[in-house]
Amino acid sequence: MIVEVLMPKMGESITEGTILEWRKKPGDTILLDEILLEIGTDKVDSEIPSPTAGTVVELLAEPNDVLDVGAVIARIETDASAAAVDEHPTIESPSQPDPDPVEIKHPDPEPSIPAVPAEVKPKDRRFYTPVVRKIAKEHAVSDSELASIMGSGKNGRVMKKDILTHLDTRGEGPPMMSTSPPVTGGEVEEMDHMRKLIANHMRKSLDTAAHVYLMTEVDMTPIVDFVAKEGDAFYGWEGFKLTYTPFIVLAATRALQSFPDMNSALNGTTIIRNRNVNIGLAVAVEQGLMVPVIPRCEELNFLGLCRKVRDLAVRTRDKQISPDELQGSTFSITNFGVFNVTMGTPIINQPNVGILGIGTVKKRAVVLESETGDSIGIRSMMVLSLGIDHRLVDGAGGARFIESVQSNLESMELEKLF
Repeated sequence: MIVEVLMPKMGESITEGTILEWRKKPGDTILLDEILLEIGTDKVDSEIPSPTAGTVVELLAEPNDVLDVGAVIARIETDASAAAVDEHPTIESPSQPDPDPVEIKHPDPEPSIPAVPAEVKPKDRRFYTPVVRKIAKEHAVSDSELASIMGSGKNGRVMKKDILTHLDTRGEGPPMMSTSPPVTGGEVEEMDHMRKLIANHMRKSLDTAAHVYLMTEVDMTPIVDFVAKEGDAFYGWEGFKLTYTPFIVLAATRALQSFPDMNSALNGTTIIRNRNVNIGLAVAVEQGLMVPVIPRCEELNFLGLCRKVRDLAVRTRDKQISPDELQGSTFSITNFGVFNVTMGTPIINQPNVGILGIGTVKKRAVVLESETGDSIGIRSMMVLSLGIDHRLVDGAGGARFIESVQSNLESMELEKLF
């Protein structure tokens, strides 16, 4: 029997996926749950296991193709004894009903589209995905205008991001000719899917938000001493190490409850003040960066935050995070201190209006002020960097917020956390 493999639904808001890499080719045998391909969405890249064991008969999409959820992307012959594959196999209905069939076209290969088309032909014979066609129809993009868009996909294929970029710059005149950097014997490599998503997201954020940064120092000595004192016992209870991150999340959550503008979002000129504190935590992965979200942080106690931080970090690095867990943040935290960096200026994670950067904790000689006089002491110090969107948050508001985070960390009642 032939089993059709469909483009899976990777999350509630995900309607399409990009074929990144096939792990099998026609004629290969495959086991149940063995990885068949890797799919990318605008949120996360995922490895897709085979829904059945058998022989791969047909792959209906190429790398970089963007297909709607539910589209047939491959066919697998479940009869392992079949020695040959019919060029026109008969498709038997699986036990569960299929969605409406999606026609997959395979046009003849074409040469790459030049950087600036010399001439737009009346009939554009390039292949466009259903998603691109849908966007073109919604925005009244004519066939001739569609043909003029420079595609970034294979053989110059127009991708979703290409037509969206074109719509953003519509009416601004023809694009400026760009000069490619010279190749002087080094390697030339195309960005992978995740890197492209990060690049587009960061560029969009800089083009959208008016970034302003504020920095302050935090005396982390009480927290450092507490972790050193309780770390072994905590590991015995929970099975993982106690880190500084949950303390910072707790301090930021309390500050966000006191300063609702920092927990807001902007939609044009409309301010959206979020009811819950949903903190996105930047997690470094092998190919880039992902920001899973801890929802409703205000409802969690310290131990709950410890468990959430650990769970999200582990599952993100193991590629077990779902796209739905990568959206909905109202504020973000990035900890570059784990890489021994003192301070940085992180880019705001849209649509948030603020992001908190955490530097490494280092012992330094500092001036200690008291009523009896000043002295020099060795303290464990950390630099906080706050990026704010000046369209909504002014310097005074940002200063009061970061001061609140600092105060929450330095005055935390540590003995009452567990």
